[in-house]
Amino acid sequence: MEKIDFKVPTQSTYKAAHEKPLHDAIWRIIDIIAAVFAIIISAPVLLVIAGSIKVENWRAPIFFKQKRVGKNGQTFYMYKFRSMYVDAEAQLEKLQAQNEMQGHMFKMKDDPRITKVGKWIRKTSLDEFPQFINILKGDMSFVGPRPPLTQEYANYSNYDKKRLLVTPGCTGLWQVSGRNNLDFHKMVSLDLKYIEKRSILFNMKILLLTFKKFTSKGNGM
Repeated sequence: MEKIDFKVPTQSTYKAAHEKPLHDAIWRIIDIIAAVFAIIISAPVLLVIAGSIKVENWRAPIFFKQKRVGKNGQTFYMYKFRSMYVDAEAQLEKLQAQNEMQGHMFKMKDDPRITKVGKWIRKTSLDEFPQFINILKGDMSFVGPRPPLTQEYANYSNYDKKRLLVTPGCTGLWQVSGRNNLDFHKMVSLDLKYIEKRSILFNMKILLLTFKKFTSKGNGM
């Protein structure tokens, strides 16, 4: 995938102050081991989800891939189980006026593009499981800032771009700190805080909090 413009005037100063090569190398090994283990353990569940999606619409694809912006502006395809109708991307522009998220991100509680199976796998965050593939490829980590869509990134300020100085993650400080109740600017603030504080123990704490949210009241992430 191509790398898009990532010129940030204060990037070099900020990056130098928060580079943690030893942490990043160790966490990369943990990512690989954990992703392989997760795929093996969750294989039966993944097969059930894949079958459910096919039963609902056997002609539509099981997986959905979406172009995202990762570390330092490098684009990649993020994988998910398909939870929306096949023309969901085309319908997005019509729904922008109903966006419930402030800033450069789209969120809608009762999104009409979501399928019946999609509502279930989204509620439990099971639609995110194919991102284990992205982790193995190195596009993503288990913990880090959420990767934006290319159209969201196009509206980023130089300050916003700083959240992409590290590998994006499946979960992060934003997700365990309120998620939909927080606006875009608060999300950026939390991501920058994560970049500064990131460590093996801090990552483990975020994963534990994610697991608690995933299992509590059956509402997932």
